[in-house]
Amino acid sequence: MGDHRAKIYNGGQLLSLSLDKVSGSGFRSKKEYLFGRIDMQLKLVAGNSAGTVTAYYLSSEGPMHDEIDFEFLGNLSGDPYILHTNVFTQGKGNREQQFYLWFDPTRNFHTYSIIWNPQHIVFLVDNIPIREFRNAESIGVPFPKNQPMRIYSSLWNADDWATRGGLVKTDWSKAPFTAYYRNFNAIPSSSNSLSNSARQMATAGQLDTTSRRWLRWVQKYFMTYNYCTDLKRFPGGLPPECRQSRF
Repeated sequence: MGDHRAKIYNGGQLLSLSLDKVSGSGFRSKKEYLFGRIDMQLKLVAGNSAGTVTAYYLSSEGPMHDEIDFEFLGNLSGDPYILHTNVFTQGKGNREQQFYLWFDPTRNFHTYSIIWNPQHIVFLVDNIPIREFRNAESIGVPFPKNQPMRIYSSLWNADDWATRGGLVKTDWSKAPFTAYYRNFNAIPSSSNSLSNSARQMATAGQLDTTSRRWLRWVQKYFMTYNYCTDLKRFPGGLPPECRQSRF
């Protein structure tokens, strides 16, 4: 998608997406997945990336779709990227958490992973969990467990909201904007190719003590927005899944 703006190198080992004033670009997986672990290494748009969004996500199709989102919101040179996460179930999202990263994601490749099983969804950065969305069907919260999803990625212009709420616009003199992808790996939970530790994390119903410690560290020092603490947004009361866990 995006004509010449999506490029494949080294026999499929490296892929790039570019955005210019005419169009963005994107790709999607041929296969659909239902549970497992998805890994992708990304190197984000360097320099002044304000107004751009690099999205990497899982999604089913249709108006009642499920979706698990990583979105990287560009910024002015020298300012940090914002990592925006969201979970949609049956067509409904509004579950945003946002983070700064503890490194410059434009200098080197870093691994962004999703673990998805019937008990929870875990977002990881370089194998460090940054967010957990638990199955809360017991209190009436839908959980994505029936619809297989494809992996998608896109690089597009969103300067109406992406950078400082749309105050900073895309500087097209810096185009084309390019992000790079490599080492895509999608492993179903049942696969024998998972290492013992990876299988344990991909199939476990909860995080172990070390992972939970990392999660607390990220959420304490790097989280910049959490829908579960946004009382102004939910004057009638926070969503039910927010009440069951501080995460």
